[in-house]
Amino acid sequence: MVNITVFGAAGTIGSRIVTEALGRGHTVTAVVRDPAKIADPDPRLTVTTGDVLDPASVTSAAAGQDVVVSAVGGGDGPGHLATIAPAARSLVDGLRALPQPAPRLVAVGGAGSLGTPDGRQVWDSPGLPEPLLQIMHAHGDALDYFRTVTDVDWTNLSPAAQIAPGERTGRYRTSLDELLTDAAGNSYISVEDYAVAVLDEIETPAHSRQRFAVAY
Repeated sequence: MVNITVFGAAGTIGSRIVTEALGRGHTVTAVVRDPAKIADPDPRLTVTTGDVLDPASVTSAAAGQDVVVSAVGGGDGPGHLATIAPAARSLVDGLRALPQPAPRLVAVGGAGSLGTPDGRQVWDSPGLPEPLLQIMHAHGDALDYFRTVTDVDWTNLSPAAQIAPGERTGRYRTSLDELLTDAAGNSYISVEDYAVAVLDEIETPAHSRQRFAVAY
């Protein structure tokens, strides 16, 4: 059993991570701005308020935990744009304030900085709308920051180019910095299987201080 704190637990991705973690028998502290958004029927689920942009709040929520998951900016629209990169810094600062070794940090990332077969990055693709590009680059800024961090054990997990609620199959492929596509050139994963990948990484760490990507 792993004790897991999830920031952004009421969001599209965060809520699936909570569900997957509880389904595997772990204990979860769901950190949200509005606790009313989460029903609390599971005795292994604690719902609390917190601010991912406040390092002291991160320290409080992470104390005594094994893993902190950040699902902030993980797919709930442009409103999270101003949160993504600052949250990365706040999370690290909050974890640094705990007795070391601090809980491990697993952060939802973006697909924009993944490499494509033509040697470019996803965010270089023509026709992408400006709001989406801004979110992609915000995730890229967060990843750039994580890569400077050597005193906190972090992992950044990029989804496929397309991620949406769907079926939990329990299967996926992984890469490090390359966009994964199927035979038809599509890059997709369900939010449910993305959550499977997050919990697999928590249970069997394989990407310490690395970014990796998942897709079908």
